[in-house]
Amino acid sequence: MYQAVHFHPADLDLSSSRFLVTGGAGFIGSHIVEYLLQHGAALVRVVDNLSEGSLENLAHLKGYSALEFCEGDCSDAAFMAKMMDGIDYVSHQAALGSVPRSIKLPLATNQANVTGFLTVLNAAREANVKRMVFASSSSVYGDHPQLPKKEELTGNLLSPYAVSKKVNEMYAEVFHRIYGMEVCGLRYFNIFGPRQKTDGPYAAVIPLFIDAIRADKPVYINGDGLQTRDFTYVENAVQANIRALTCARETAMGRVYNIAVGERVTVLRMYEMLCEQAGVKPQAVHRDEREGDIRDSLADTSAAATNLGYNPGVKMNEGLERTFNWFLKS
Repeated sequence: MYQAVHFHPADLDLSSSRFLVTGGAGFIGSHIVEYLLQHGAALVRVVDNLSEGSLENLAHLKGYSALEFCEGDCSDAAFMAKMMDGIDYVSHQAALGSVPRSIKLPLATNQANVTGFLTVLNAAREANVKRMVFASSSSVYGDHPQLPKKEELTGNLLSPYAVSKKVNEMYAEVFHRIYGMEVCGLRYFNIFGPRQKTDGPYAAVIPLFIDAIRADKPVYINGDGLQTRDFTYVENAVQANIRALTCARETAMGRVYNIAVGERVTVLRMYEMLCEQAGVKPQAVHRDEREGDIRDSLADTSAAATNLGYNPGVKMNEGLERTFNWFLKS
């Protein structure tokens, strides 16, 4: 999938670099793993406890000798210390996602997202890895009304999940400042694409809609459906991670960046677009708004463009088409 795109510097040979991807059997993590393997990385070590990820997401990559899978939990300090052995770069994607789940299970969210993150961050520091890039979230903007969202302007946090991601950013900034560690965060805006989970109570909206459309079942929309999102195809998230891991600009570190397309659409319109692709009539059923949800979301990606060279190449329409076709074939 990523052989035809090139996000790392042309003069950088990945065959001399060893990568650790936590949550690498998950949705976004497995795409990062795929890019690294297809571009010749010397080692791609995947750490995943398989609570959310699946080995099926890596099955098509078994032929790569550079792939190494290690089952374990990121909050296990002794385990993570071993996982850092010989590693140059860390991509931390492991997390317990979902705003509603965090409201229901705040302790589990904190254990996975805060304790797990700090354990990985500290293990990377002690192993003197060259750089660590981690997944944050647009949820940290909370109730701040400004659009588009700029990294320095955040409001009151609306869920334990948002708190956990904000704490990650704070720890990263401190480790950069007091230890000189090269680390930066990527605030994802509604990432979607192939291999995203369609089952379970906390599945994301686009795969849920696709699954319902394929099964000729009603789609349930929270609230009026006029809430807006900056839906971002997964290839753009991969680009951001690779650019952040490999960019030569050290001053780009110690910060967080919006990772999105910079376009917004209502949830209702997104559903209608999927129906158009499927050739079916919309049959949405509206229900109560979801607690902890942000009403409107749109990213200013200029900081990522300036500092990382980020340039989202796949817009929403194309991303939805690719995703729908992938689910049809899967």
